[in-house]
Amino acid sequence: MSSKTDLATAEDRKKAIFSPAANPVFTPGRRDFFKYRQLAASEGEMTAQVMSTNQGLTEPTGWHYHICESQFIYVLKGTLDLDLEDGSSVHMVAGDSLLLPGGMKHNETHTSTDFELLEVMLPRLEGTVPCDPPG
Repeated sequence: MSSKTDLATAEDRKKAIFSPAANPVFTPGRRDFFKYRQLAASEGEMTAQVMSTNQGLTEPTGWHYHICESQFIYVLKGTLDLDLEDGSSVHMVAGDSLLLPGGMKHNETHTSTDFELLEVMLPRLEGTVPCDPPG
């Protein structure tokens, strides 16, 4: 018997999964100051969620990376500032998107108080690992 945290079986992939906005599913996440609404895709081979805050980032997230092959983020509302391991910084506004390779170190340093983004991880998020800042 498989659980929701197991990868979807071939039979599971043949079923439509609906996530109604009227009945959102929020789960504890990596950061206490963010809310994480899980989307239907999170039931299978990918993680899809809407991250939001009503207070803004209270402190930088700290350097970390995600265990996945790729992480796609799309800012729905507000702003987000990130530092990346290659030394670059990114200021994102609503409508901006970013694709990070899995394992890429990054640090979210600021969000607006109305911040909201769509995050998709493939094949799916297997964990978040705190790490030292890049040298």
